[in-house]
Amino acid sequence: MMRTKRPQRGSLACGLLVLGVVWIGPLPELSRHSFAAHMTMHMAVVAVVAPLVAAAIAGSRLDPVRARPQRLSPIVASVIEFLVVWAWHAPALHHAARHSTALLVVEQASFLFVGLLVWLAAFGGSPDQRRERAAAGIGGLLLTSMHMTLLGVLLALAARPLYPHAAQVAFGLTPLQDQHLGGVLMLSFGGVAYLTGALVLLADLLRDRREVFARD
Repeated sequence: MMRTKRPQRGSLACGLLVLGVVWIGPLPELSRHSFAAHMTMHMAVVAVVAPLVAAAIAGSRLDPVRARPQRLSPIVASVIEFLVVWAWHAPALHHAARHSTALLVVEQASFLFVGLLVWLAAFGGSPDQRRERAAAGIGGLLLTSMHMTLLGVLLALAARPLYPHAAQVAFGLTPLQDQHLGGVLMLSFGGVAYLTGALVLLADLLRDRREVFARD
């Protein structure tokens, strides 16, 4: 059943509020010296803002899945997010984004774009379209959860700082501790958020199957 307008407006307002706090608050400046602060911005955008905004758009006239469901494959969207996220965590690009306001804006905008792409590909469309795409949506969200978890593990368990420019101590942490904290944040929020989305879709799919069996 399509969501009513009031919950959609509430979801959009919450998403934009979180986005404003993340982008206008102290995090952008803190991220210049703290990998964990940078990761907090990333996770807030893809794991909080993107699903909230996608929930507001899904099923509405602005939902691109309703008009072009074939072009918004959840698996393809997940692969695109994988490429964008891992590219920005390469040491050279990450260093550039932390020390250039323009590149930080580009990085954060790309995170928001691919986050919305994945969540809309999984949850967008009409009720019939969503049922037809449920399995692919589950697969796309699980794939995203897996690559977020893998990157988080690599960051959290690394024996040395992967970003040589992180020479300043932030919040009393060493650069390696700061990186480990960032990895834990990715594991806690990135991996879990997308896994939760996949479980929601799975629950919807199982409920629809039960209803079909009940009618038969």
